[in-house]
Amino acid sequence: MSLSSQSFAYVADLVRREAAIVLEPGKEYLVEARLQPLARAHGPAGIDAYVAFLQSPGGYGARAEVVEALTTNETSWFRDREPFDVLVSHVIPDLLARTATRRKITVWSAACSSGQEAYTIAMLMAEHVVPRGWQVEILATDIAPGMVARTREGRYSQLEIGRGLPAPLMVKHFQRVGTQWQVSDQLRSMVRAQVLNLAAPLPLMPVFDLVFLRNVLIYFDQPTKRSVLGRVRKAMSPEGYLFLGGAETTLGIDESWHRTPVGRLTLNRPGPPATAATGAAPAAPAAPPPRTFSGVSPATRQKAI
Repeated sequence: MSLSSQSFAYVADLVRREAAIVLEPGKEYLVEARLQPLARAHGPAGIDAYVAFLQSPGGYGARAEVVEALTTNETSWFRDREPFDVLVSHVIPDLLARTATRRKITVWSAACSSGQEAYTIAMLMAEHVVPRGWQVEILATDIAPGMVARTREGRYSQLEIGRGLPAPLMVKHFQRVGTQWQVSDQLRSMVRAQVLNLAAPLPLMPVFDLVFLRNVLIYFDQPTKRSVLGRVRKAMSPEGYLFLGGAETTLGIDESWHRTPVGRLTLNRPGPPATAATGAAPAAPAAPPPRTFSGVSPATRQKAI
């Protein structure tokens, strides 16, 4: 199968309009690889014929499948490790102090893929927050309905479990079901999953104390990044925390954030809009250095199942 320049242009425009994902020229190989299974299921005529079908009135319902196919769903447990060390060492203690009156913490795992990030957060909350009598609510969202369905199910293959999940936490929070592993009822009770497009206006949502928006802004252009960060900021508590991916920043995009270095990580917190005089919001206080999460040693944490 081969993809013509006209077909690539249509798919790139479709994905940009529906999900704000930018597919620059040079990504034809990616589009071709992701669309091949859909094109084969549609018929033997090839990818260009499948793209022509998408443009017809009868192809309207299949366009959502194309957008989902072009969405990157790379994820793992405790991905990149340091954000979760900082969550335990700095963020959770601070949130416990700030929410002592209401004894509830609300979390948003945005672009959650198949749910490993949301359940990683749930594990840490079960270890460090729930035993203190706090209620925890985690909203896990993704643009892909298939990923949201997987998050709700909370069931993972042996290969998926082996990607970053420490053995002690697997034993504590998962049960074997045939050849797969099922997340415990306790963790699933914390997590609510729903379809959500970050590039569109947000629906009615809770006020979040903590937002994980990791490794998704890299797929957006600058104006979309700015609008997404603005919407996320409005959905957060003024004293909340935003975690971004290692290659992502609010710097030079939206100066209405405090940026505080914690080890090699930068925590982002909602702040007042930038002033005309300085072009930046006031700096937030320095944070203490991070410790490891869950009492699991680095050697144990890295052990693959």
